Amino acid sequence: MSEKIELIGLSKKELESYLASLGEKNFRAKQLWQWLYYQGAKSFAEMSNLSKSLRSKLEESCTITRPKIITEQISSDKTHKWLLEFSDGERIETVYIPEEDRGAVCISTQVGCAMGCKFCHTGSQKITRNLTAGEIVSQFMIARDVYKEWPSPKDETRHLSNVVVMGMGEPLQNLENVVKALNILTDGEGISISKRRITLSTSGIVPNIIPLIKETGVKLAISLHAPNNEKRSQIMPINKKYPIEEILQTCHDYQQLDGSHFVTFEYLMLKDFNDSLADAQELVQLMKKYKINAKFNLIAFNPWPGCDYEPSSRNKIIAFSQELQKNRYAAPIRVARGQDILAACGQLKSKKQENK
Repeated sequence: MSEKIELIGLSKKELESYLASLGEKNFRAKQLWQWLYYQGAKSFAEMSNLSKSLRSKLEESCTITRPKIITEQISSDKTHKWLLEFSDGERIETVYIPEEDRGAVCISTQVGCAMGCKFCHTGSQKITRNLTAGEIVSQFMIARDVYKEWPSPKDETRHLSNVVVMGMGEPLQNLENVVKALNILTDGEGISISKRRITLSTSGIVPNIIPLIKETGVKLAISLHAPNNEKRSQIMPINKKYPIEEILQTCHDYQQLDGSHFVTFEYLMLKDFNDSLADAQELVQLMKKYKINAKFNLIAFNPWPGCDYEPSSRNKIIAFSQELQKNRYAAPIRVARGQDILAACGQLKSKKQENK
């Protein structure tokens, strides 16, 4: 017996092609797409406008799979974290960060991470594999299931309004699946998240930045965390391959594609390492040199057992922010969310061994 086809993660064209192979007309693919991604159907029996014979064919040859929720935790600040398990037993974490009238789902793209950033708890877990497009999309679908946001709501009524591709893994090391997943999430006949409400964060895999933007149109965030190569290479090994100059030149090129683009630079504040006024001034000079419309997200460091770094003081972070703002760069201080359940930036791990 041949293995069943997983429908979650197929592109529209792939779905059309598959239904054509069953002798079905194109409009059936559109109906099926809407059941999967607009209605959030979990079974073929729900798909009432498909003929019984088609439903029977799909039942025999296809599956609609959600990852299994192993554990879920809700923080005191209402941040919600799920440990999810895929069909091969691999596990990842997904987080929902609510605001008053909206919220962001933080999705993972790999099991583990190969970047090895010294400040990151996730990075201390070695890479196991890339996630498929379906495994990436299904994380958002799980959040929709839990918060009962099917069928796809209009923008002004949805709580799961944004997606941040900032969970486990380096998304641009899994470019093909990430692009496919983002195009499913933004499709107007399905899940329908606005491209302007999706932000992808990368440590700077330079050759894949422009292809990502051209193929998806989502917003770009760069994990910078240092004002020069000497410091960045100490905490981010990838900098030796793609140094700051190459990253910033690519950011400049990205902005030339569309003058309205801002680049967000994420900057983790590490005590006595990258948090001085001189560091802030060096950042300003970099932005001016490469003519980049930049915004900085200043992030309070979330300590974890065994890490060598400590958080900067609140006063130092404020002074750093004021120095950037004085030079007309927005520099909000990001409020850490979900720290009590290890759901904050850099704290995600799959915890496969501990939970088995």
